[in-house]
Amino acid sequence: MFRLFKHYVPHAVLLLGFFDLALLGLAAEIGWVWRAHEIGMDIEPLSQRPMPIITFALLVHMAMIAVGVYGPDALQSIRFAAARLLVAVSLGVIFLSVTYFILPGATLWRSNSLYAMGLSILFLIGIRILLGGLLGTTAFKRRLMVLGAGKRAQRVQDLADRPDAGFVLVGFVAMNDGALVVEEAINRDAIKNLAKHVENLNVTEVVLALEERRNALPVNDLLRIKTTGVHVNDLSTFLERETGRVDLDTVNPSWLIFSDGFSAGRRISTIAKRLFDLVVSSILLALTAPIILLFALLVKLDSKGPAFFKQERVGLYGQPFEIIKLRSMRIDAEVDGAQWAQKNDPRVTRLGRFIRKVRIDELPQAWSVLKGDMSFVGPRPERPEFVASLETQMRYYNERHMVKPGITGWAQINYPYGASVEDSRHKLEYDLYYAKNYTPFLDLLIILQTLRVVLWPDGAR
Repeated sequence: MFRLFKHYVPHAVLLLGFFDLALLGLAAEIGWVWRAHEIGMDIEPLSQRPMPIITFALLVHMAMIAVGVYGPDALQSIRFAAARLLVAVSLGVIFLSVTYFILPGATLWRSNSLYAMGLSILFLIGIRILLGGLLGTTAFKRRLMVLGAGKRAQRVQDLADRPDAGFVLVGFVAMNDGALVVEEAINRDAIKNLAKHVENLNVTEVVLALEERRNALPVNDLLRIKTTGVHVNDLSTFLERETGRVDLDTVNPSWLIFSDGFSAGRRISTIAKRLFDLVVSSILLALTAPIILLFALLVKLDSKGPAFFKQERVGLYGQPFEIIKLRSMRIDAEVDGAQWAQKNDPRVTRLGRFIRKVRIDELPQAWSVLKGDMSFVGPRPERPEFVASLETQMRYYNERHMVKPGITGWAQINYPYGASVEDSRHKLEYDLYYAKNYTPFLDLLIILQTLRVVLWPDGAR
């Protein structure tokens, strides 16, 4: 994988993304020339119109990222990819229209865009047909060897069995550090020279997955392997990279302390994030005020009780604050105390089901963003009652409060709505990844991917 601004991107996705960007630029240029020929317009040199071409390519590419064109399903199925591309191009039209309205000279004329969009669909589907077989082969996958044969090593085997795995397992070496779980593992004593064994199998990465590292770390073996140019990673780092989360079953405090992340040099990024929150929350509240007021009226008509409700949540550094949302449950929803939301929750009103599905109930939270209690991107703020309980059940739960809570976040786009202690555990793993690897690039990726969750709200409750 390639690490881009602290976030890992598979090589195959990166390559396909570059091809797509180039093809979008080509489609924009051909579309412009085509339209110019149609209306009898003189064709000026390409150097006279780089900005419209680049803007078109970037905006449509952003739409592709937003709808999940580079997700595992789209990479493995041409039909799935084609469906997502059609949605992406439609969304791209909206992006281009807004940009054209704000900056008329920055993008293609609308008549040109129609030609460019049609060509884009043909080119993008075509490149996937041509590269489809190659992207799924071992050409872009790392050859991996695991040192260990216990339960921790089995975790790697489980990941390798996934169709979207970015690596190929070439073997396990039992290091005599515990019970044997992976039966096909070769015993270390049967290998005379481990570094030579790794080289003979053309291994590109070794993962250390020992059950017990105290007095069992094979320092000499790891040093020889490392000096041959093979990447050596411990299991926690490997799982973080492959899954996009901090694995609570394998992580230990020393790894969190000494691994890359939780950078102190984020002051400029934090200032930029706050400025972004101020500007966007102001614009969002101004644009959506009619929608909020309309649904506030509908909520009042649909069921008894206030249109809005306030609730205490835990924010930055564990400080409490109040969020405001459109009410989607009955007023007696918690007469017996705080409860987790459920699938098909009977407490949700008829209108509440709809506004939850399309996230309209979340819009008033922009006020909390404007005040500074929340950010647009961050861990979902939890209720104090749940936090008090979860802190006693999960290690590192407090660390998620080292960043501001958000309306959307890494956990929200990668895991369905959490409604139990086990769900909260999985969400915590994603929240820790976000807190550890925060960059403006990751925020942008999350904001774009939030559109996918809104369009396909399978995680909403």
